[in-house]
Amino acid sequence: MRKLFQLVRGFSFNGKLNRKLNMMITVIMVPFIILVIYLLVSMINYCNSYNQIVKNVSLANSYNIDFKREIDAGMYQIAIGSAIPENILERKDIRNPYEVLGEAREDFTKLQKSTLAPGNARRVRRLIKTFDTLEKRMLEISQDAGESGHYEENLLRLDNNIRILTEVLQEAIQEYIHYETDHLESVRYELEQKEQDAVEISVTCLIVVIIGAVIVGFAISRSVVDPIVELCKTTEEVARGNFDVRVEVNSSDETAILAESFNRMISEMGELVEGIKQEQLNLRDAELKLLQAQINPHFLYNTLDTIMWMAEAGQKEEVVDLVSSLSGFFRTTLSKGRDFISVGEEVSHIQSYLEIQKFRYRDIMDYEIDIPIHMHRYPILKLTLQPLVENALYHGIKNKRGKGTIKVSGECKDDMLIFTIRDDGIGMTKEQLMELHSNIKKEQGDDEIAAGFGLANVNERIRLNYGKEYGLIFSSIYGQGTSVSVTIPVK
Repeated sequence: MRKLFQLVRGFSFNGKLNRKLNMMITVIMVPFIILVIYLLVSMINYCNSYNQIVKNVSLANSYNIDFKREIDAGMYQIAIGSAIPENILERKDIRNPYEVLGEAREDFTKLQKSTLAPGNARRVRRLIKTFDTLEKRMLEISQDAGESGHYEENLLRLDNNIRILTEVLQEAIQEYIHYETDHLESVRYELEQKEQDAVEISVTCLIVVIIGAVIVGFAISRSVVDPIVELCKTTEEVARGNFDVRVEVNSSDETAILAESFNRMISEMGELVEGIKQEQLNLRDAELKLLQAQINPHFLYNTLDTIMWMAEAGQKEEVVDLVSSLSGFFRTTLSKGRDFISVGEEVSHIQSYLEIQKFRYRDIMDYEIDIPIHMHRYPILKLTLQPLVENALYHGIKNKRGKGTIKVSGECKDDMLIFTIRDDGIGMTKEQLMELHSNIKKEQGDDEIAAGFGLANVNERIRLNYGKEYGLIFSSIYGQGTSVSVTIPVK
């Protein structure tokens, strides 16, 4: 199935199916995109207008009351000689009327540029001219305030000029605020109208999109959905184990390519399943032959014969040890039908085997087992090491003149378990070593290998269980001994 997913993910969709899908997307998306752009532009424009009006009203409203009061109070202090423009900043109870007037002129100059209400720009220009007139009258009072004899004249100017002009300005500011507020209401009304228009347009677009989607979807359904449904039904049949079904699609777009690739994948999957079945049969055959070898009647007869003559000789302790080793050997061989046992159990198995053989070949054989305790907890394929130890005894030590030693060692490195079985037996020539490598690499189904049982069977079991990259590696020097190593992944 992974191959099918990669095929689907890798489609470029540059053909007819792409055009059909693009048509459907266009029918659905284009009206909505136009509507959204229209609504966004309208909302932004009216929101900007609304915010600007609010700012203008807020700014003008700040002068609605305080402007007249601050100007009148400041000019009164100047008119009666209580303060002059130069030191009025030192007074905390009143503001400098010239400073108030300057701020007002600056703010209303800005309002003249930003006002939106019809006629308000003209009203602001009149306000600014009135500010100029007020400033002239304020200067007249300030100039005479520093000289004696103008007290009554200044008070009269204050009543007839300053207070009247500030009153006129106050009314003009209120008038500006009034018209600006009226315009705010008209903007709000236009915004409501736009909302109603947007609802009507949205409903219309929705109806158009639904009708278009139904028409286009129905047209695409027969050319896209129907083949996919057929593909799903075929997939269900494949899931049930039927690899003889095929998808039939009468179209010329990408669905036909998908169907053809799916049919090709089903065919390959069928071949793979048959291959896996054959591998499992080979694995079981190898395991059965290996088990038969472990229950070799000659080995059992020889061991029982050894027990018999040891019993006749009165060697009770040796008989107990030998029977215990034989019991442990067959217990691990069977292992309740398990395919995998722990490394510790495998070590116990080869130790039981070597103990049994040592009773028979004590004059020519010795052994050492050096496998760290921390490796005993890892799982290993049953009967991986024992056949190699047996091979070292029968083909290495027995063919050597004099006593020999079998050494079994192990180490854990880079998430790999590495086992090595060495013997200092007769060894092999280069030709014999090459022939051995050739034999153990042959498949289990080869006639030459299937005719008998040997190291090729052990190698085949390792490859079937761990992968073809694993297996036995031999090295040997004639007259010095042989070494075989097994590397398996930690699981």
